[in-house]
Amino acid sequence: MMEVLEGGQLTDHSDGRDVVLKLRDVRTQFGDNVIHDKLDLDVFRGEILGLVGGSGTGKSVLLRTIIGLNDLRGGSIEMLGVDTRKVSGKEERALQGRTGVQFQDGALFSSLTVEENIMLPIREHAGLDEATMRGIAALKIALVGLPADTGHKKPSELSGGMRKRASLARALALDPELLFLDEPTAGLDPIGAAHYDDLVKNLQKSLGLTILMVTHDLDSLTAACDRIAVLLDKRVVVGTMEELLVYEDDWVKDYFHGPRGRAARHE
Repeated sequence: MMEVLEGGQLTDHSDGRDVVLKLRDVRTQFGDNVIHDKLDLDVFRGEILGLVGGSGTGKSVLLRTIIGLNDLRGGSIEMLGVDTRKVSGKEERALQGRTGVQFQDGALFSSLTVEENIMLPIREHAGLDEATMRGIAALKIALVGLPADTGHKKPSELSGGMRKRASLARALALDPELLFLDEPTAGLDPIGAAHYDDLVKNLQKSLGLTILMVTHDLDSLTAACDRIAVLLDKRVVVGTMEELLVYEDDWVKDYFHGPRGRAARHE
């Protein structure tokens, strides 16, 4: 059986790398229902870390807690060197400007065009003139592989895959260092999901992003992620795909060694 080191790390993969997201003794709960307890996690600069877990393990809950949409009930979260419990005002806005989030449903404002959606965070955090913001929006639209005229369309005029990319363009609006993706390939057909995985990998390399990706997609884990964090018993176990394949846990075995897991690795 593989030993689990402190913090749930199967082995030490740090190699002196910068930790851009550090969770220590994190606790989340709603009422008496404790979702996570004493959870530790490190995300290293420049990696894509996949976050997986069974139904009810709180993948999205943890993500929303990290980005401040849920209350942290215990422990600490340090993001880009900043303790999120102690940040407020201008410093908090500056930290938000260094991160980007793509929600599972896209969360685009239906009454706004794609261009206007992308310009929202720029307007809030950068305060640039209109022409400059439109130019940035056009750049981000091209960056995610959408046609130039997409900017003038409403979200309802786009396919599901195009809405995903438009939402990603908005998440990249402020040139973030740290990007959070919540089930980015959910609802996409296998071809569309594969293209999206390629897009994420290419953006990570070209922009130097660090990415935490919540997903249940085994293909994405295999194709895009450097390491994988598995939510188990209110904490996480973290390792490479190779390490997790020999990890002694029933859910991990069923997940990674089932028919879909074998197919994903074969592909």
